[in-house]
Amino acid sequence: MREARGTSQPYEEGTATNPRLKALILEVVEDQIRASDPTETQQTFERLLAAGYSRKQAVEMIGSALVEEIWGMLHDNKLFDRGRFSALLEKLG
Repeated sequence: MREARGTSQPYEEGTATNPRLKALILEVVEDQIRASDPTETQQTFERLLAAGYSRKQAVEMIGSALVEEIWGMLHDNKLFDRGRFSALLEKLG
């Protein structure tokens, strides 16, 4: 087991989740919410809160959509697609 830089959580190399990467993704989501850019992130955040999800749950759910969009961009060698990202956000909750 090794310590992930920038976190206090232990990180086993065989695990599916990298706590440092998760923290960075959640930071991006928080920045998107704060800046309301893209606006769909802020709207989804408010919708999830209104549906009864906690702030932490809502941010993590949006983060999962963001990871899926990033993976698609890298895998398919495509640019960010706001429509595709919006569709992922609409599926949440």
